Amino acid sequence: MTAPAFSEANRRYVASLYRRALKTSLNWYVQRDLWREKALEIRARFTANKNVASTVELRKILENTERELEEFKHPDPYRYPTAPDGSKWERNVPPPIIPRIPPEELDEAGEADFILKELP
Repeated sequence: MTAPAFSEANRRYVASLYRRALKTSLNWYVQRDLWREKALEIRARFTANKNVASTVELRKILENTERELEEFKHPDPYRYPTAPDGSKWERNVPPPIIPRIPPEELDEAGEADFILKELP
């Protein structure tokens, strides 16, 4: 009796790749409506290779997928807000809002004296 070409371990590995691809894309597309489009693209790519029968071809596809996941890995991946190093701890903090100073209020060097002047 021969072993099946694709075992349960292969299916789990592909499912793991799929989940990792979704999580990696979620690091780049934080807004869900934008991420959903990317998730559909990822799903289409996995579905297109669903019926690959050759183990050699499948190995190449899986290696390329691993390479792409490593290439597109986010340098500052999203973590749950309350997790250590999570977004609660200042990931993607918006820049401070600095009001525009009219040119007539700037000094000779083109800088505003924030200490002596009150901002509106």
